[in-house]
Amino acid sequence: MFYEWIRHMDFAYPAAFGLLALIPLMIWWNKKKKKQQQASVKVSTVNAFTVSSAKVYFRNIPFILRLLALVALVFALARPQQRNDQQHTEGEGIDIILCMDVSGSMGSRDILPSRMEVAKEVAEEFVLGRPVDRIGLVVFSGESFTQCPLTTDRNTLIVQIQSLESRRYLRDGTVIGEGLATAVDRLSESEAKSKVIILLTDGKEDPPETRLIDPLTALDIAKAKGIKVYSIGMGAIRSNIVEIEGKTASKNPAVDFIDEQLLRRIAEETGGHYFRAKDKEGLQNIYKQIDQMEKSKVDVTSFKRYKELFLPFVFAALALLFLEILLRFTVFRKFP
Repeated sequence: MFYEWIRHMDFAYPAAFGLLALIPLMIWWNKKKKKQQQASVKVSTVNAFTVSSAKVYFRNIPFILRLLALVALVFALARPQQRNDQQHTEGEGIDIILCMDVSGSMGSRDILPSRMEVAKEVAEEFVLGRPVDRIGLVVFSGESFTQCPLTTDRNTLIVQIQSLESRRYLRDGTVIGEGLATAVDRLSESEAKSKVIILLTDGKEDPPETRLIDPLTALDIAKAKGIKVYSIGMGAIRSNIVEIEGKTASKNPAVDFIDEQLLRRIAEETGGHYFRAKDKEGLQNIYKQIDQMEKSKVDVTSFKRYKELFLPFVFAALALLFLEILLRFTVFRKFP
């Protein structure tokens, strides 16, 4: 316990430990002094002078106590402290909605382990890198749904991202327009100076009969609300056999179904940018670029608080010196 207490200390004046060099000098001086105080007499045997008592065995205790007192004083002079570092972060954040496609094709494993798993992992990294922004999550397939409203609770948002699975909750299809409209609606009441949607999909508009809003209408709403959209088309560019939820397909959805023209139009007309993610590394780079383009104003104030710990060493030194004096004038008292 004492070792752990010492190990977590900081010392304001560590040079004071140089005084510990006095200890070997004191030991040498003590031995020399004892030799000078001893008288020498030539005798045939010393057996008669041999005395065995506790007082003889422990006669060096006062000197040892003095050495320990010196060590305690040196520690006190080094000014031991316990430091507590704190940071206060505040700033003007950006309101961001992650609008993610969770349709069946996101289960494709042309990007290992799957498009969905990679999209979730990279989204988590992005969330953790935005300490002062409010971020929400909207998902869409054949319909759209707000998975998590705008929040600064990173843990809750990450749990929601991790829970995403393709074709788990929503009907089949791809309604990019409704996903975008739902994300815009989540930002419509925002008072942030900058409002951003990151729209990620691996397909094109494939709506069921129940569709309410088409992509171009959603685009007009986003422009009217002053919301910037960064769109991402996700999927490897290679024509091979891919496996989607245990079924094989002869065509790669990333090649045949991404509506790059629509995604590029949505991004450019709202002041954003269109990106193409062919693999995990590419998607990570895209999020890094968005992170650089959408900078939040963050002020970090650091506090360092010190708790002084020299008093216990001062009291220990005084107690050791008092005990030495007490023993020297009582138990180990010398008579002339």
